[in-house]
Amino acid sequence: MEVSQQLTDRLLRWVHAAEYRPSKPKQIATHLKLDSDEYRELRRVIKQLVLEGRLVYGGNHLVMAAAAFGGNPDSIRGKFRRAMGGGFGFVRPSSGGTDADGDVPEDVFVPPGATGGAMEGDLVEVEISPGRRGGVEGVVVAVVQRERRQFTGTFRSKPMPPEDDERGQTAVIDGPVVYLDGVHFNAPVSVGDVRGLPLSDDDKVFVEIVDFPDDDGGGGEAVILERLGSNKNPAIDTLTIMRQYGLPDEFPAAVLDEARQRADEFDEDNPPADRTDLTDLLTITIDPFDARDFDDAISLGREDGRWRLWVHIADVSHFVHVGGAIDVEARKRATSVYLPDRVIPMIPEIISNHLASLQPERRRLVKTVEIEFTDELTITHTETHNAVIRSDRRFNYEQIDQYLASPETFRSEWGAEICDLIDNMHTLAMKMRKKRFRDGSLSMDMPDIKLDLDRLGKVKGAYLVEHTESHQIIEEFMLAGNQAVAYWLDHLDLNFLHRIHAPPERRKLRSLTSFVKDLGLGIDHVESRFEIQAVLDKVAGTPMEDAVNFAVLKSMNKAVYGPHREGHYALDMEHYCHFTSPIRRYPDLSVHRLVQKLLDKKSTPDDSFAELVKLGHECSDAERNAAAAERELIQLKLLHFLKKKIGETLEAVVSRVFADGLNARCVKLPVDGFVPVTTLPSDQYRFERRGQMLVGHKEGNQFRLGDQLVVRIDKVDLQDRQLYLKVVKNLTAGKGPSRAPKPAGKSKSLYKSKRKSERREKKKKRRR
Repeated sequence: MEVSQQLTDRLLRWVHAAEYRPSKPKQIATHLKLDSDEYRELRRVIKQLVLEGRLVYGGNHLVMAAAAFGGNPDSIRGKFRRAMGGGFGFVRPSSGGTDADGDVPEDVFVPPGATGGAMEGDLVEVEISPGRRGGVEGVVVAVVQRERRQFTGTFRSKPMPPEDDERGQTAVIDGPVVYLDGVHFNAPVSVGDVRGLPLSDDDKVFVEIVDFPDDDGGGGEAVILERLGSNKNPAIDTLTIMRQYGLPDEFPAAVLDEARQRADEFDEDNPPADRTDLTDLLTITIDPFDARDFDDAISLGREDGRWRLWVHIADVSHFVHVGGAIDVEARKRATSVYLPDRVIPMIPEIISNHLASLQPERRRLVKTVEIEFTDELTITHTETHNAVIRSDRRFNYEQIDQYLASPETFRSEWGAEICDLIDNMHTLAMKMRKKRFRDGSLSMDMPDIKLDLDRLGKVKGAYLVEHTESHQIIEEFMLAGNQAVAYWLDHLDLNFLHRIHAPPERRKLRSLTSFVKDLGLGIDHVESRFEIQAVLDKVAGTPMEDAVNFAVLKSMNKAVYGPHREGHYALDMEHYCHFTSPIRRYPDLSVHRLVQKLLDKKSTPDDSFAELVKLGHECSDAERNAAAAERELIQLKLLHFLKKKIGETLEAVVSRVFADGLNARCVKLPVDGFVPVTTLPSDQYRFERRGQMLVGHKEGNQFRLGDQLVVRIDKVDLQDRQLYLKVVKNLTAGKGPSRAPKPAGKSKSLYKSKRKSERREKKKKRRR
């Protein structure tokens, strides 16, 4: 769970001060001059820091620094990451001991047999000592906190014999077992007596671990919570991931009943009289071609040399009443989840796909942010309305991209008025985008993976969704709406959920600088937004692009929700919140409710700081959980697809380099595979951080970040959710680094936009 960084810093500075004496939380709160809401947050922060080993509780619940308690200076705590194969792992320290130079090592190597039964993501305590080959090594002496206890897996009435087990393990368990999904224990866990349960071999099940396995995979025990179904059913993948990540299924009856009641109450022909009538404004929506709900629409006018933008957002708060059954369920879910073959909505479809969906030619209730710009993009006026609109036309992104490539082709079909609106939207949005990047915003757009599924849910193929100019138009207008609302609420000094992106830590920027230097990009400092963007520009369009983008993202803090006014680092915005997607994000709905209270002129419109801290944590956790579930289900479905293609060859690019092997991103199919160092051409390889490469003694045995490879699909491990590849040929070997830079000074997205504009001009010339 995220903690308030500002409060954490103040607390740690005081606890480590020379004049500090062990104190109770209440005494610390008094010294830091915290109010009652902040005191509750302080107690939560202290508990988290104790869990991480950075603070300890002494006698009588006094709070002390870990070092003051006499802790082991050679002990650290951190998150455990198990390596892919080999039985070893790494721990990223969050506190504790130092190496010979007095620095906390970035990663501590934990050799085979010393992992203490730790699983991926567990918070562990590690004793460190000098390594046999330099550096340090660690031994896990305690698992402080498990990342999770519930897992999915495959049931067997008895363990598989070694010859039938892909991993060749001999299980010592006698009786029913479950082979857990997504873990690195080779042996199964025992599930005891399962008589009476309708189970067959290879059924997928949902279990809770009651006794975690040890390093050898033995001793594990679990209890079966649910039979999910046969693993031959393609839909079982989705249900498996839903259970693994605790995603909800159907809405409770009370929620659906309340949604039906809202539908009965709503009369679109007679909207509330106190709303601004904007139905005469020319209004359009632009969404993905397969979108089912439309929660934002745009109108744009120009007069007297000024732009007037209307960002219309579905007024979900009108239908979801505070404290009602829909609201309670929506807060519990916190976000809609978009899986490859289904959507798990935050609110019932009666509202999300009907009452609050901005469908063409239907009167719909909205909250509209009206923004006036000069030609230089200076904002001269903003205002927020309760309004009624009627969308004139629904477009998808592909249609708008086709129009931008060849406007005259569509003019007779769509009409001059619509086409002029799209032209003006494009002109204004591109100016806004250019200014935003010029002022210091970062372009870190990572393309989404889209699966092609047949009617049974099986994968036929996959592709990357490009962030085209049509996407960018809507993105710029949504950013403007979000920023305008946050600016208004901040200047009223109200508590609300901001979208916070804290600046990266100096330690992470130093690590990023070292990484960039090692690649030989000619950039020696990576500390400011402009220097980070220069790195992104330098590798845009090269084989190293994905790897460097990943390294930059890894150096950044995660964006979270909270009432703290800390701004958004990547967007370079001091005032920012999420307002534009209340159908699918609870934080947006909470901001809409605050806006409604202001429009109603309520005397105390905002919630308490402490309540919003709690809500922010809940929504941030739900968002991360949903994103992880989506990633893992895409990976699982792709692995099922590739299971039938073992032995086939693909082109790939080295995307990450580790001491134990390489990650390679396949070119035509957007999937990552692992190449264990043990499968590389026979040699003794060493990992060189400078240059990010594995180097053997024999000539030609060198594998670097960005190298272009031909690989063979060697193994698909559905339990580990891992694709294993084998290098057939290194296409870059002997040719020097494939690292041609793009022109500096332009963002990646703008550079792509320029290339598209050039292609459009060439097409026009050919037609003429």
